[in-house]
Amino acid sequence: MTAVAFGVVALVLAGGFIDWLLMALRESTINAQIGHVQVMRPGYRDKGLGDPFNYLLPEASSEQAAIAEMPEVKAMGARLSFSGLISQGEATVAFIGDGVEPDKERLLSSALHITSGEALSSADTRSVILGKGLAANLGVQVGSTVVLMATTASGGINAVECRVRGLFVTASKAYDDAALRVPIATARKLLKVAGSHVWVILLDHTEQTSEVLEKLRAQRGAAALEFVPWNELTDYYNKTASLFKRQVGIIRLIIGLLIVLSISNTLIMNVMERRGEIGTAMALGLRRSNIQRQFLIEGAVLGLLGGAIGAIVGVLLSTLISWIGIPMPPAPGMESGYTAEILNSWSLTAGAFVLAVATSVIAGLYPSFKASRMIIVDALRANR
Repeated sequence: MTAVAFGVVALVLAGGFIDWLLMALRESTINAQIGHVQVMRPGYRDKGLGDPFNYLLPEASSEQAAIAEMPEVKAMGARLSFSGLISQGEATVAFIGDGVEPDKERLLSSALHITSGEALSSADTRSVILGKGLAANLGVQVGSTVVLMATTASGGINAVECRVRGLFVTASKAYDDAALRVPIATARKLLKVAGSHVWVILLDHTEQTSEVLEKLRAQRGAAALEFVPWNELTDYYNKTASLFKRQVGIIRLIIGLLIVLSISNTLIMNVMERRGEIGTAMALGLRRSNIQRQFLIEGAVLGLLGGAIGAIVGVLLSTLISWIGIPMPPAPGMESGYTAEILNSWSLTAGAFVLAVATSVIAGLYPSFKASRMIIVDALRANR
């Protein structure tokens, strides 16, 4: 029973830790870069990189207003993507940029952390915020003046001068090393266009994504718009989640084998010690199927008790550890460390409990079969 309890505790803690990591990565990506749903012209994801100005959404429309008024929508803002060169003095570096609506981005990009300076303001159109890595590569600080150069919609070259208003970091160091953001009015002036590439939608809860996506596609699918959920825009998250799920599966397999071996060994020893009792019971007319059922029930009881104790201890430990926090070093692709927690999930705890009971029953199959197939005479000799 002890082995079952320890196995369930280990599974609850390990699975809860991985679930928290995935949840934190998901929410950080959603709330710093992509939102829950993005609205764009059909074909923009496939062909927009080569011809971005052919897939612009209107600057203001009734469709945008209608989507923003949906009860599940927390915030919605337009973004205009572009790339070019940023220079300061003799230093010039390539960048990827987004023109954003500063007031709406306070909600849309709540996980984008300003490390120094201030966030963008709609009142300061000639400002820019830089990824911390990009600023370091360029050698600029808050208050520095930089020049942004980009190719316009007509194929010419245009430039604007901006003041660095702040520096930011996200969960992705690669993004911070190349990204900047400016007010969308400045981006439109730089590119000499109107409109935006995407409308970014932030919902109250990530779990609402599928429901809202179905509503959008059903109600507004005829408006020549494409609605793309966050999970189709995060290749890194999807691959990370797949890797972690396989790791949890291997942990379950190992714990299941340990439980089977432990319970099976315990029951076999029990059978050997109770040979006389088993022989007496069969001599008195107890059927072999009843003997087998008895040991299966004993295995199931061990699984039930061990699983229940392990689940309770696991939940209590995960709550305590989360309250204290787990200091973590920077993960690959991140610049700074963080404090991790263990996510309490009833589905994970229930799964660990079911695993404990199921493997305990499996572990009892061989011992129960061995007990029920004993020869009565040989079993009775054990009483001597």
